[in-house]
Amino acid sequence: MSYTKSHFEQQYLDLMRQVWLEGDERVDRTGIGTRSVFGATLRFDLCDGAMPLITTKRVYWKTATRELLWFLTGNTNIRPLVLQGVKIWNEWPHARYVEQSGEAISLEEFAARIADDEAFADEWGDLGPVYGKQWVDWPTYQPVKGGLFRKGCGINQVAEVIESLRSNPGSRRHIIEGWNVAEVPQMALPPCHKTYQYHVSTCPDGKPYLNGILYQRSCDVALGLPFNLWSGALLLRMIAQQVDMQPGEFVWMGGDTHLYLNHEKLVSEQLSREPQGIPSLEITQRPATIFDYKIEDFVVKDYNPHDPIKAPVAV
Repeated sequence: MSYTKSHFEQQYLDLMRQVWLEGDERVDRTGIGTRSVFGATLRFDLCDGAMPLITTKRVYWKTATRELLWFLTGNTNIRPLVLQGVKIWNEWPHARYVEQSGEAISLEEFAARIADDEAFADEWGDLGPVYGKQWVDWPTYQPVKGGLFRKGCGINQVAEVIESLRSNPGSRRHIIEGWNVAEVPQMALPPCHKTYQYHVSTCPDGKPYLNGILYQRSCDVALGLPFNLWSGALLLRMIAQQVDMQPGEFVWMGGDTHLYLNHEKLVSEQLSREPQGIPSLEITQRPATIFDYKIEDFVVKDYNPHDPIKAPVAV
């Protein structure tokens, strides 16, 4: 079945085509090279269970969901993900281990050791103060004598946003920020999806609708963006449920929006495909807090995507 440009996914494919054909060719941190545009926007209506789940290749939405739930725990060690079969963060600690230990261990062997040896995971599996740490335990410091500072209680930004949406929905300060300048050097990878902001609107039926923007400073359109769209929309859906609002519009904004030069086969194959079907999400229960969701609480319906397309991850 063929869809016109009204299909939600067409804007993603149009962005991919624009980046590949019109993007500025650049030397990047990884040494692979990219084609890049600066400043991109995608908009998705989340009413009636709709989700921006890409169909022109299979997106492993459960993997993305498990990652989001891991962020919400504040954990920064890959072991909980590895034990669930989630591999998306393994390359960074593996590269650090090989560099610092000199042991030529494969990525698969490294992940197996992380899973089997908790002490090894404690030493080599931590990513530094990445996403979840900033989301739910942003560090604070209090002055003490002698011009020194001691660590104070961390700030749970997610909990504070939920409380502010309930108590002051008209606020312009419903923000979750991941870019902690002081701690960026300690992170295995500085946050790409860095700033989330929420906005409450009142629709003609009088009900409050929750809208959200995700700003992403750096975006791999081929491999990262399908995950980011799902996770950003899912977080909005979860917050909306917790504050008794209907999900409204999810807006994604990209800074350096790029495709890697070694992803040509993926780009060519994906752009040759037509979107198919309109997937939707049901959240089967409402837990006591946003930190209590389980993977079993999410059911995707009508998702019949094209086959996966493999491509290398740039580290």
